[in-house]
Amino acid sequence: MKAGISYKEVVVSGQLFNFAFDKHVPKSGLPIADQRKQWFAQFLKPYVAIIILYITMYLVRNNFKAAQPLMKQQLGITTQQLGLIGFVFSIVYGIGKIVVGYLVTGKDNKKVASTMLFLSSLVVICIGMLFTMSHVPLGWLIVLWALNGLFQCAGGPSCASVISNWTTKTTYGRYLGVWNASHNIGGGLAGVFAIWCAQTFFGGHVAGMFIIPGLVALVVAVCCFLLGRNRPEDLGWESAEKIFDEPAKPEDVESRNDSTWQIFRKYLLTNPWVWVLCVSNVFVYLIRIGIDNWAPLRVTEQLRLSNQIGAQTIFYFEMGALIGCLIWGLVSDFLGGRPALVSTLCALCLPFAMAGYQLGRTPAVLYVSLFFLGMLIFGPQMLINISMLNQIPKKANVLSGGMVGAFAYLFGDSTAKVLLARIADSSADGLHLFGLVLHGWNDTFVVLYIAIACAVILLGSVALMEERRIRRGR
Repeated sequence: MKAGISYKEVVVSGQLFNFAFDKHVPKSGLPIADQRKQWFAQFLKPYVAIIILYITMYLVRNNFKAAQPLMKQQLGITTQQLGLIGFVFSIVYGIGKIVVGYLVTGKDNKKVASTMLFLSSLVVICIGMLFTMSHVPLGWLIVLWALNGLFQCAGGPSCASVISNWTTKTTYGRYLGVWNASHNIGGGLAGVFAIWCAQTFFGGHVAGMFIIPGLVALVVAVCCFLLGRNRPEDLGWESAEKIFDEPAKPEDVESRNDSTWQIFRKYLLTNPWVWVLCVSNVFVYLIRIGIDNWAPLRVTEQLRLSNQIGAQTIFYFEMGALIGCLIWGLVSDFLGGRPALVSTLCALCLPFAMAGYQLGRTPAVLYVSLFFLGMLIFGPQMLINISMLNQIPKKANVLSGGMVGAFAYLFGDSTAKVLLARIADSSADGLHLFGLVLHGWNDTFVVLYIAIACAVILLGSVALMEERRIRRGR
């Protein structure tokens, strides 16, 4: 017997992968009118699946944030080491969005997302088992949490792609908006659920914050893999556009026989509007993370308010974000599918809410300002992805989501966490830029206002292009 794997075995395994993730289904012959009647019931299955799936993804991701105090107390891991682990996760997560997105393009996105959650849950369970050891090797912890970033990176774009497969461009907003709220629900539940697991099953030990959520995610991944279909064609039906008698996007028709590389080059790499949206998302993330990540510290350090008030800032920001996710997609649909226009209007209103947050000195003013900041910033964050979907073929949905997400994490997220921290830190010497010195909390607002102005200009240009595209389609 020969050692290693033969070429024939590789081919067979590849065929099995394609069968599981990209199976062709013959036409069912069901009349279009009946497909339209049964559409919602069939769509609801994968829709509920990906909402639960994405909530669960945050249970095995944000549990790390909640576990940090116990990791320091029980395992002796330092703050600097925790920062290193988080930094490696962000880098792998950002780069993986493009690499993994490219590899899974054209596959069954619902099964891909379920498989990613399954692998993520196994990694998180391994981390929990690692924490039961008397000595936790830092290297292994970094590697495992980086793997979690790799397995999580394509989850969001894959889920969004399932929705776009089942809906048309005039209804993207409402369904993507509701699904996007799962991000806030999962993020809010992750810490509470992880702590409850540790206290209930592990006597308060930090290992329980990983093992139990990992087991729950394992079950959810298997259920979501089996529930529903990735697109109407997997039932032997027509596409969503044909079911609802809407014209197919020219990009879908033109790219029908294109390879993944051809789609990537033609519709993403050489499309200037895709790059504008990617850069827009950098500024949107800079604003979001600049507020969300630093609000508790700014409120307690600069305004000298209590730690309890500082913690409440996260709640009000997330509640505003939740409302924003639910309403802005509906508004975009109501305006005839104009996500870039709604994004621009949200960005134009941001300075007013930002001024309230900057100048407010009472908890009530701060809470109201943060609520509206969350509502307004999550409009562009969600709608940028819808604008992207309107300009590319459905085959490129996961890849485009990975590309815009990579820009957000590698540039926007990192800038907000590293550079704004350097500006705000009173013990540091500030940020020296073009002969100016930015130092202190007030100067962080200068950066945020500049980011808002850049976002307005970029999103406004996309809105104009979007309007021309809509009128040309008519």
